[in-house]
Amino acid sequence: MTDSPLALLGGESAVATPGPHFTWPVITEADREAVAAQLEASVSIPDRSGVVAELEDALASFLGVRHVVTTCTGTAALHSMYAAARIGPGDEVIVPALTFHATATPLFHLGADPVLADVDNRGQLDLDEAARRITARTRAVVAVHLWGLPEDMDTLVSFADEHGLMLLEDGSHAHGAAWNGRRTGTFGAAAAFSLNGPKPLSAGEGGFVATDDSELYYRVLLHGQYNKRCHREIPATHPLARFAVTGMGLKLRIHPLAAALAHAQLPRLEGHLDGRQAIAARMCAALDDVPGIRGPHVPVSARPSWYALPLRYEPAELGGLPLERFLAAVRAEGATEVDRPGSTCPLGGHPLFQAPGGLLPGYADRQGPAVDDLPTAEHVHATTFKLPVWHREEDIRLADAYTAVLAKVASHAKDLL
Repeated sequence: MTDSPLALLGGESAVATPGPHFTWPVITEADREAVAAQLEASVSIPDRSGVVAELEDALASFLGVRHVVTTCTGTAALHSMYAAARIGPGDEVIVPALTFHATATPLFHLGADPVLADVDNRGQLDLDEAARRITARTRAVVAVHLWGLPEDMDTLVSFADEHGLMLLEDGSHAHGAAWNGRRTGTFGAAAAFSLNGPKPLSAGEGGFVATDDSELYYRVLLHGQYNKRCHREIPATHPLARFAVTGMGLKLRIHPLAAALAHAQLPRLEGHLDGRQAIAARMCAALDDVPGIRGPHVPVSARPSWYALPLRYEPAELGGLPLERFLAAVRAEGATEVDRPGSTCPLGGHPLFQAPGGLLPGYADRQGPAVDDLPTAEHVHATTFKLPVWHREEDIRLADAYTAVLAKVASHAKDLL
């Protein structure tokens, strides 16, 4: 329609500001100085000293836990957490079907079986579906705080206790998020976090495991740290001390330059989260009455970290307009940061989960879930798109422009059919 105001159909774009409109992390002069100073001090730290110790102490204080061990990636943190929890061959771990694959893939490298359970309409673990998948081999259940929205931890703790399962947490999106005032990552026996580039707290690349359990802490060290760290932190009288030199044979240490960046960023995290809280609330309020779009439900008990703002698309309210057509119109308006979840998707569709034996010895007879076994995860993913959540007052105008674009396109949906 030539008379449509939509940019996709020949109108003027609503957002004239050139992109990118969102970059993360925010790099300050203090970050540059910290990394430069570390470059002069040391680029290899084989024990718990220097900036590695400083970062781990600061993270432990921030979360309110006894022990933190940094790692080279969030995937490595998950791997170390599962290994330290003594999950091994034949064990089963219940994982939400809708998450990033690294929540589950390290289990394959321990000989264990990730058991995918469907999610509810919010995209969080469906406990009825999880209960249906419990067997005599089930050892643990994983809470995933997807997009920085905390799971209902009261319910999950009760579920794990009722079924005699270890509760573990994947907090990769949820640094500083909280449930009833308590930080995510402190409810389970242990939690793994990513410090990857776009995460709320970034090292560029890195991760860490947090726990109050000293035995689990020693095993995290032995999984990916070894030698000097293990000698100095595992008591000589402990039965595991004899493995200190080799550990489990892996090196998963964080790089000191990455540790320096995260350590410099951490003091600003609370301020960033406060800013995200305010802008996310503003964006959700602006979208509240826009047809075809549903903002996330945020319980009173939850304080999200807003790694992203996930929105649900209701095509029936817009005459059946396909989501991709809707998003093409949104991007044409200049809202270029609007995105669909990519690798964070239903795990059952990945070839690795359908036929792990193609890559991993010992899984030749393992078959993935049936196509229709995880319907809600498929539906949630197919109807989700996401926006960045800004944190600075000067970005409010941009956030408002993005919500105005969504409203504009929704109001002219008939022109796109």
